[in-house]
Amino acid sequence: MASGDMKQSISLDCTDLSSPNIFNFILSILILLGILISYLPQHHRIISRRSSTGISPYFVLLGTTSGTCAFANILTLPASRRDLACCREISGFECVAGVLGIAQIGVQWSCFVVILLLFLLFFPRTPSDPKSKDEPTYRLAITVFLVSIVHLVLTFLVSVIVIYLHRSHLASWANFLGILGTCLAAIQFLPQIWTTWKLQEVGSLSIPMMCIQTPGSFVWVGSLAARFGWEGWSTWGIYLVTGVLQGCLLVMGITFELKARKKEKARLGGAAGDYNGHADEAHGNGHSNVDDDEDHERTGLLGNER
Repeated sequence: MASGDMKQSISLDCTDLSSPNIFNFILSILILLGILISYLPQHHRIISRRSSTGISPYFVLLGTTSGTCAFANILTLPASRRDLACCREISGFECVAGVLGIAQIGVQWSCFVVILLLFLLFFPRTPSDPKSKDEPTYRLAITVFLVSIVHLVLTFLVSVIVIYLHRSHLASWANFLGILGTCLAAIQFLPQIWTTWKLQEVGSLSIPMMCIQTPGSFVWVGSLAARFGWEGWSTWGIYLVTGVLQGCLLVMGITFELKARKKEKARLGGAAGDYNGHADEAHGNGHSNVDDDEDHERTGLLGNER
């Protein structure tokens, strides 16, 4: 009876959340963990190399700002606001299941902020080629960090003002954030694609991260689209665009890695050939002392053992 009364007290907007789909819940949890795990190779690569060389400052700037817009978008989206409000009427499990979409984007944003911090922390203080004017400077890295922080603070303040003082414009503000985030995400990978193409190597960019994120982004798009529908196009559209561009960067990165390994293998093979050639030439020279005769005899014995 009490359970029935509780069900009747749930508002119409919260009815769907009161009966979460177990399959969607498990899928959402897996996506959340996948997002977190996918960024760990990139964090590890920068830390292990103690360098962020090869990562475009503009890629970091656009990725951080687009992530901020995406997180602010889903927090201010009317559908998300309704889901958060429903947590007062439904159980804890139902609340968690209902806000997993928000948590996913929050984790994604947090992980990219870590990349921003590592990028600045391990940015080379001196360029590899002092005469080169094309390499990014440490001043540019600091500028990227400051602009990202200022953008975060302004987005947060404006969102709070709209939520509490201009609630009627909340949907418009959410859509603006979604459109801005999509535009930033659409060009986010272009500087990195250009940087990787110019260097002809991936540098500190993690291929395992992209291998996980590229197919995962399309799964995430499907999950968010199923959760928010066409009303939330400004939320999942960002990740559709980034998934396509990241796929292009992944193909480029794998191609350069394979070429680099093939070149390294050929170099090592050539070095081994030169070493054997020099050794044969040394064995063919005349010997005028006892030690050389002994070495010659020893070489002959080793040759017989082969």
